[in-house]
Amino acid sequence: MKQNMTKIDKHLRNRMRIVIWKQWKTSKNRMWGLRKLGVPEWMARQSVGFTDYYQAAAKTAGLRKITKEILAKRGLISCLDYYLN
Repeated sequence: MKQNMTKIDKHLRNRMRIVIWKQWKTSKNRMWGLRKLGVPEWMARQSVGFTDYYQAAAKTAGLRKITKEILAKRGLISCLDYYLN
């Protein structure tokens, strides 16, 4: 069960990154959001280049800065953590 929860957790976090990416909508807002997360400018520009390729953008190093802790602040509880408790 632990392995399945890990897979589900990974998928949910990836989908939440896509939702956040879609909320930012424009390249300017996406650049601002990534810079606010502490992403270097060169890395943010690489991520912003994936405009409508949401799966590819969610897997870039820039969007990987949206960690489990940041998503927990937004209300997404980790399935694995919930299962282990």
